Formats: sequence, structure tokens, C-alpha cells
Amino acid sequence: MTQAPDDADARRAIAPVICYPPETLPQPDLALYARARTGARKVAEVVAAPREAACFEVAAGQFFRISSVEGPQVGDLNLWNAQDLRERFYSGKTRALHGTHVTAGERLWSSFPHMRPMATITGDTLGWYGIDEYGGSVHDVIGTRCDPYTNNLLSGGQYHHCCHSNLTRALADHTGLSLAEAEPHVHDVLNVFMCTGFTRETGQYFMKASPVRPGDYLEFFAEIDLLGALSACPGGDCSAEHSSDSAACHPLLIEVFTPEEGALEGWVSPPVNGYDRSHGR
Repeated sequence: MTQAPDDADARRAIAPVICYPPETLPQPDLALYARARTGARKVAEVVAAPREAACFEVAAGQFFRISSVEGPQVGDLNLWNAQDLRERFYSGKTRALHGTHVTAGERLWSSFPHMRPMATITGDTLGWYGIDEYGGSVHDVIGTRCDPYTNNLLSGGQYHHCCHSNLTRALADHTGLSLAEAEPHVHDVLNVFMCTGFTRETGQYFMKASPVRPGDYLEFFAEIDLLGALSACPGGDCSAEHSSDSAACHPLLIEVFTPEEGALEGWVSPPVNGYDRSHGR
């Protein structure tokens, strides 16, 4: 370690500044969404089997819910514009705008150059969890997804049911793309129900047993037409490991609900970002 300068304590004592104050972000009409959700009817459901992924489609103005149904289970979520896979969920910018973990009232943002809200979280039965004594919280946008490449580096193994591979297979099967064509569209995830944080001493990413129980859910309002893929992580509740068949795993249920006609009067799907893309030229 290098020798600290004489004014080290003074440098450390400088107060932080929030990089992206959220007050000027476009705000969702949560009261309208809540009214629209009342009386909405279920129109579809999909089950992500343990150590597998499933795709689902949600039209703009519909709701979708991810639920624990049999036991504690973490899910890795990808979202795309249903008409253009190049527009996809941007976990890094979502993290910068809202924080390391997301909950009701916050939004999932799409990638450049589109950068607009893809979905708004409207319900979270784990919203009570907050931040625990270890700095852990649920529904993170800091982990990337378990993947076979990192697993190979760490263990030398060839494990094919990491979330990255699960999502790749699901997207390929749903779209008709080959695995090689589908894989580049798989992206950093929202870790639904996962309890994570960073260690205070070393700044390392950690996971711990998810507090999710059967009946818990995370619900969203689709701001644009969405194609989603959800992997039921091989780590189960992620209390120990995540790239093997050793953990107890359970399915996850995805349900889609459509509001009654006229329930969203006045709402419009957000346009793509207004930046002119001239980049100073």
C-alpha cells in the first residue's frame, strides 16, 4: 500500500454528491397505474422451470408479475423492445439513476440511443426488506448474471445451465435465431428476488439467502411492447453457489394482465430519447 499523504483524512472527509439526481426524471403516474391494475384480467402465464429460462411477451399498457410459487428462488430478467432487439434493458444506467437495487415506483431503462423507460415497477412484496446489516438488499442491478465463461475461468468446468446460457436458449427458441445469433442479445440482468451487496472491507460483490417466499412477487407496468426472458437461476435462493446443480431450485411464474378498456385514458407510451445524436458535429 502507498504512503498516505498528510491531508488524507481531509480528502476522505469530502461529502459525496449524487451523480444523477432523480427529481427531474419523467415521473410515472403511479395512481393511474394502480387504478388500471384494479380489474385487470389475466391473459397469459408462463413458467420458468428450475435451471431453465422462458420467454414471454407483454404489450405496452399491460402488467406482468414474477412470482415465487414453490420455494425460495432467484430469477434473472432480460427485456427487449418486442419489435427491435437492439433496444434492451440497460442495467448500468438503471443503477446510476435509481441505485444498486430497485423497488416499486422505480423504472427499468433501455439502452442507447433509445434510453427511455421500458417498464415501471408497480408492486414489490419484498419492499419491506430495505438494506440489512451487511449492506444487502433485494432486486439488484449490479450483478451481471451467472455465465459459463466465468465458471470456466474459475473452475475449468463446462456447465450449461447458468443463467446466460438459459437466456440464450430461450431467446433462440422463441425467435428462431440460432444460438450464435441470439447470444449477443443477452445482456446484464435485473436479479429478481436476489439479495446482494458489496462487502464494506473489500468492496466485493456478495450474495446471501434470498428472503423471497412462495406468494411473493415483483410486478411491472410495460411502458413499451416487451419481449422478456426469465431464468430460474441454478443457484436457487443463492445462499451458497450459483453455477452447478447442487442448489435446491424452484420454478418461477410469469403472469400477464391487461387493464379494462379505457382504464389508461391519457397515458401514452414514452417516445425514444430526445437527444439529436449529432454528437457535436
